[in-house]
Amino acid sequence: MAANWQGFLERWRDAGCIDAKAAAAIAAYEASQERASGWHWQVVVALALGASLLAAGILLFVAAHWDSISPACRFALALTMVALTHIGGALTARRFSALAITLHAIGTVCLGAAIFLTGQIFHLQAHWPNGLLLWALGAWAAWALLRDWPQAVFAAVLTPAWFVGEWREIVRMNFDHDLSWMYAIPTITTLMLALTYLSAITPEKNSATRKALFWIGALTLFPAISAVWLTAAPVRRNVDLFAAYAKYLGGYQTVLHMAAYFVPLLIAWRLRGKRVWVNVLAMIWIFFLTATSSTARGQFSWAMFLVLAVGAVALIQ
Repeated sequence: MAANWQGFLERWRDAGCIDAKAAAAIAAYEASQERASGWHWQVVVALALGASLLAAGILLFVAAHWDSISPACRFALALTMVALTHIGGALTARRFSALAITLHAIGTVCLGAAIFLTGQIFHLQAHWPNGLLLWALGAWAAWALLRDWPQAVFAAVLTPAWFVGEWREIVRMNFDHDLSWMYAIPTITTLMLALTYLSAITPEKNSATRKALFWIGALTLFPAISAVWLTAAPVRRNVDLFAAYAKYLGGYQTVLHMAAYFVPLLIAWRLRGKRVWVNVLAMIWIFFLTATSSTARGQFSWAMFLVLAVGAVALIQ
């Protein structure tokens, strides 16, 4: 079976082609085959270190000769970096699937470097979130074609990074001050996504992609909670600036707040199906967290401690 057999297995089960018992038997068989073929931690460490060294070598080579290369050669080199790694991944897919996944992941890393280098080569307009957007689109395209978990990780990280970067540029270009409360909507979105990723694994679905999403959610959960607390402080000063901010957003402010909650909830529904009720409870918890953080006036309060304690108990469960 192909290296991304978990994704195919989930699709077949969701489509009703096989029942849960048959899916469990197939998963157990494929897992035993992977263990028998010698995919131990040494192989994983070797591939990770090799990927890091290869990516660093490519970047160092380009940096060392950058000033002596013409713009046309620079652009060709940027394209070659992406093409060769993905071609190498395609050629090794049948014989060494883990190496193919690693090379494709390096190709997506090189895509980001190529995008920003191209902007520098041709002196394009310096709106850096557009580079993140193109990089995220490339990761989504790679995931749609390959269904490899590293591509899912890139897409899951780069998409919200583009949104936060775009929001920061809007604030920077339209307001004289860059204050924390202006980022309440992006931080709520980030926290909702962190909880969505954290709940990606279900008893029926535990593919490598879902495990990767789980680790992303686990690593970003507590920074996201801190960011929500920092950006939810009430606006007691800079009243005129807050009025200008609200006027700029206009009627979209309510829509954006709703999207911050419900877009990640839709992703959770796609990942968890009927089990999405857990994410609905998490959404309600985030709402109370923002409310208690706002009433705390930038300080800790007993109400906020109570909300955090409820969240901690829910995580344990």
